[in-house]
Amino acid sequence: MKSQELACMDIAALAPLIKGREVSPLEVMESQLDRIAALNPDLNAYTSLYPDMALAAAKEAEAEIAAGSYRGPLHGIPMAVKDLFQVAGMERTCGSRILNEGVANADATSVARLRDAGAIMVGLLNLHEFAFGPTGINPIVGTALNPWDLTRVSGGSSSGSGCATAAALAMATLGSDTGGSIRIPAALCGVVGLKQTYGLASRAGIYPLCESLDHGGPLARTVRDAALVLQAIAGVDPADPSTAQARVGDYTANLGKPLDGLRIGVPRDFFFDRLHPEIEAAVQAALRVLDDLGASVEEAVLPFNREAVRGWNTMAMAEAMTVHEGHLRDHADELSPDVNERLRLGEGLSATDFIRARQCQTMARAEMAGVLEQTPILAMPTTVIPPVPIATGTMMVGDRQVTGWRVLGQLTRLACFTGQPAISIPCGFTEDGLPIGLQLLGGWFEEATLLQAADAFEQATEWHKRRPPLKV
Repeated sequence: MKSQELACMDIAALAPLIKGREVSPLEVMESQLDRIAALNPDLNAYTSLYPDMALAAAKEAEAEIAAGSYRGPLHGIPMAVKDLFQVAGMERTCGSRILNEGVANADATSVARLRDAGAIMVGLLNLHEFAFGPTGINPIVGTALNPWDLTRVSGGSSSGSGCATAAALAMATLGSDTGGSIRIPAALCGVVGLKQTYGLASRAGIYPLCESLDHGGPLARTVRDAALVLQAIAGVDPADPSTAQARVGDYTANLGKPLDGLRIGVPRDFFFDRLHPEIEAAVQAALRVLDDLGASVEEAVLPFNREAVRGWNTMAMAEAMTVHEGHLRDHADELSPDVNERLRLGEGLSATDFIRARQCQTMARAEMAGVLEQTPILAMPTTVIPPVPIATGTMMVGDRQVTGWRVLGQLTRLACFTGQPAISIPCGFTEDGLPIGLQLLGGWFEEATLLQAADAFEQATEWHKRRPPLKV
């Protein structure tokens, strides 16, 4: 194979070759590092790279497999994680000039579990500063560019994770999602982004933003690859009490199964309001594909959407302010202006405001449970607009000027508020060649069914096979 061909393969296709010793983890890693060296200087997906560590780990994986100790489909696979995760031997920055932690001496739980599965960490990925913004624009460490159009945002806050996954600078990545920060970059970069059920995977070792809303999960180039990563990181962790009730399933078990009779609800109110016309057309076409696959696609009513978004805003701002109170007090002038402004929104909130938001959360979860009894899967767009230009942060939709940071997270916050799993999968492109995402929501700890629906759509379409027009 050519130097970088191995790096462009998906995990599910590459794993049998590694297992059968047709290719070695060292060959794979060299291919990956060659591609990173060629493309990352322009894309800025990584905040830091550790090639020597990665090559040493690849040699170790090669020796293990040669000795008959193959750990599974992630063994020898190059991965990278958002620069919020602790990774032993690496220094996280959270995309900020404020954090000075030094080199980590331990892994975040999810990173440790990936290593146990044989995955190899290549480096840390770019993000919106402290993961608090939907665009990924970062004036501190530079912005991760969208591989489909280098003048556009990759989406936030896991911008580097979306960029690296789409550009094949890692075979899969981890991001974090508090209000859409996995799914937004997945949609804008044309890859798969999965936010699992709250409490299914540990957040221990991930720099927090909002305790009640934070999730860490995979971005990948296929649904199957995302399922493989989730399989590795899911499970109870004593270091994260939110995982106490985690119910781990086999996330590949339903892949390839038909959708005959599966009821999929489409909540048109709120989720289809004032969409970019090309996104609406692509999502409508995607719904027809699901119908053709045997699913029963029908209208669904979610009467609590707007209240839930307002509740999310209150909880997110209050909890983020709690985490970053010291940074605002001591380093306000060193923060990105937009992050500074967003954090200060939490200063004027009262305990009453927060309690009312938590009450709204309880109500939304109860009402969502009733909806899911009728339609176990919900389908809607991931974002209301395609990626905006970095230079302006805005775009025209008809006769309206739309600001990216105001609307990019509009359709993704609900699933974080309720804690249910949600996935974004590619479902089309604009006339300008920009990716469009379809968002599917499922029931709590029902990731297997959610992945089944996403995989069926993926297998019936070609959108996930497109690659960004990058010159190597």
